Amino acid sequence: MNKQIEHEQTFKTKILVRIGLMTALLCVIAPFAFPIPFSPVPISFATFIIYLGTYILGKKYGTISCLIYLLLGIVGLPVFSSFSGGIGKLAGPTGGYLIGYLLLAFIGGWFVENYDGHVLPSAIGLILGTALTYIFGTIWLTQQMSLSFSQGLAIGVLPYLLGDSIKIIAALIIGPIIKKRLQHIR
Repeated sequence: MNKQIEHEQTFKTKILVRIGLMTALLCVIAPFAFPIPFSPVPISFATFIIYLGTYILGKKYGTISCLIYLLLGIVGLPVFSSFSGGIGKLAGPTGGYLIGYLLLAFIGGWFVENYDGHVLPSAIGLILGTALTYIFGTIWLTQQMSLSFSQGLAIGVLPYLLGDSIKIIAALIIGPIIKKRLQHIR
């Protein structure tokens, strides 16, 4: 009986550490964003970290990690793009994309978990999660900036498709390697 309790405590500790590390990595990487002149949406590596988090943490814990990241930003820590923070960033034109990270983590993680990390279903999950993030973010952007949906797509999605495709491919390669190595750590 004591062995089972010890195992459960070790499991919980490992999960908490992994959530903390992925959240910290997201908080460190996300502020380094590159603005583009025609869009309020900067180029960021935050999505890459979330893609990796789907492999390392799965849907539940990956979503929790994203939620913690958002809460840290909402309370004012400079973890959002360009080292910004506060509720104003979330309420601004890019707030929908930030909230969409939760969809990305949950849906991407669901596919990775339910298809045991196989490449094609995992890719579909990451693409679907990204598409829903784009849709939610674009709707939010168009409302904030009084744009048509096609204008929102032109400045909030199209410039990012190639980069996000590369990030997804990189995560599909690196994610399973990290997950496998973490499984061997006691």
